[in-house]
This record gives sequence, C-alpha cells and structure tokens, in this order.
Amino acid sequence: MTPAINLAKKKKIPHKIHQYDHDPRAESYGLEAAELLGLNTDTVFKTLLFCTDGKEKELAVAIIPVNSKLNLKLAAKAAGKKKADMANPDIAQKVTGYVVGGISPLGQKKLLPTFIHESATEYSTIHVSAGKRGLEIELSADNLAILTRAKFCSLCS
Repeated sequence: MTPAINLAKKKKIPHKIHQYDHDPRAESYGLEAAELLGLNTDTVFKTLLFCTDGKEKELAVAIIPVNSKLNLKLAAKAAGKKKADMANPDIAQKVTGYVVGGISPLGQKKLLPTFIHESATEYSTIHVSAGKRGLEIELSADNLAILTRAKFCSLCS
C-alpha cells in the first residue's frame, strides 16, 4: 500500500486501484498508464509540482490531463502569484515523498496548495498516480479535491 491508497481507504473514499507493468524506458508515465490500462487519455491526470515567484521551495501542485501541457501563467494565477516555474525534480521528490513518475496528489508528506484542471469535472471518475510507477487510483474529481483541498481552475492553454 502507498500513502495515497491508505489515505483514500482511511477517509472511506470510493476508489479503484489499477496496476500495470511499468516500462522504465517509457517517455511519458501518464500516457503509458492510459495505453496499458486501455483508458481514455482525457481521464488520466498527471501530478506536476511548480514553484512560485522564483522561490524553489514555495511549491504548489497542478493536476492536469496527461495529454496536456501546464500553462505556467495560469498556474501562477491559480496560486495567486505573479510567476510559476516547474519545480526541481529532486525537491519535488523530497517534499512529496514520492519519486518522479509516481508522484501522487494524495498522501504527500506535506499538504501543498493544489489545483485540478477544470476538465476533471466532466467525468464521473478520473485516474491519478497512486504513488508508485505502474499504479493508478481511480476516484471522482470531487473526492480528489476534498482529499487534497484542491480548487478547480483552468491550467492548460
């Protein structure tokens, strides 16, 4: 069990776990998950960490579809900041307790400001990393928002 799965269980949030054999050569963890699990890429979301206003340890979380790119201007706006940059992967791993490619928005070491792309509300359930490469958790976007105290907003251009 991962901290992400444990959190969903503890809070009695309806969810499903999906596992697949991760290929270390995969270029996109999220697209690999969608392909190997036979999922619509619009329902598979990746977890990205970004830093704000040039402070590499002032982090926030963006949850966006795997087939989209994070718009850093929209991320900064969502966080109420002037500027956003992608977080240093080493810092992201240290702060979340997860490895890149397996960073879950759930069960992170520290609850960070979290933002979910508004398209997540179009589906009854979405898929995010369950905290390990090759492991996805399926749950409603509303429950994900409750568990992470997230806000829905536009994050992709």
